[in-house]
Amino acid sequence: MEASARTAMYPQHRCKNIYLVRHAQGIHNVEGEKDHSAYMSPALLDAHITPLGWSQVDCLREHVTKCGLDKKIELVIVSPLLRTMQTAVGVFGHGSYMDEVNASPLLMVEGAGHSGHKAISSLNCPPFLAVEACRERLGVHPCDRRSSITKYRTLFPAIDFSLIENDEDVLWEPEVRETIESIAARGMKFIDWLWTREEKDIAIVTHSSFLDFTLNMYGKECHPAIAEDLRKRFANCELRSMVLVDISKLGSETHTCNFYGKIPSGLDLPSDVVNKK
Repeated sequence: MEASARTAMYPQHRCKNIYLVRHAQGIHNVEGEKDHSAYMSPALLDAHITPLGWSQVDCLREHVTKCGLDKKIELVIVSPLLRTMQTAVGVFGHGSYMDEVNASPLLMVEGAGHSGHKAISSLNCPPFLAVEACRERLGVHPCDRRSSITKYRTLFPAIDFSLIENDEDVLWEPEVRETIESIAARGMKFIDWLWTREEKDIAIVTHSSFLDFTLNMYGKECHPAIAEDLRKRFANCELRSMVLVDISKLGSETHTCNFYGKIPSGLDLPSDVVNKK
């Protein structure tokens, strides 16, 4: 049998499972589809998700539960914008908060971000970590400008914002739109950063442009059919599973299932001699 280059094999300890999620439908998506210039509207500042968006969240939550993904995910990384955090806690959170049976911190307070939604509990959930590196394309569009971390902490008490250095948004600029090259480089740097995490199954709740431009870069070295899959635009509240492979030895630990063999002490005697002893 001739060797084939159609498949690849990597040690499991050099792989992670990542689950990429685009946020649910936001008010800016609705207005922008009607008139693209609406993305410039100050009324869409830090856009929240729509009632239809919350229905999309419920559908994805049901899928995640049915396929058992809710039991596998060890960490949820979320872009610190209102629509992504609403999506993340709605999909991967525990569900409605009930004071009489639940003393866990809230992932989201009731009605957060004009949602009219019930409070969401963190009971038995993976940790949620806000990371600015996976934000939407920066600049110009008010919908992509975040609110203060002080405000977010009141709305999403159980999300960890410790990696965000500035309370106010210092990354968004009203006159400068982030270049495609910059967001792609930011995305690839973010993916490399995932290797500093010990978790092996990680969900990332982020945005369409961030996903589009980042995955397009990874597709450049793939078979055209795979590159085409990576280039497909994410729908609102779509989830795609990916295997992230460390091809340049970013990580060094070994898998817990690996066993390097062991030679028991003693002479390698014939079995009949051993039986007489």
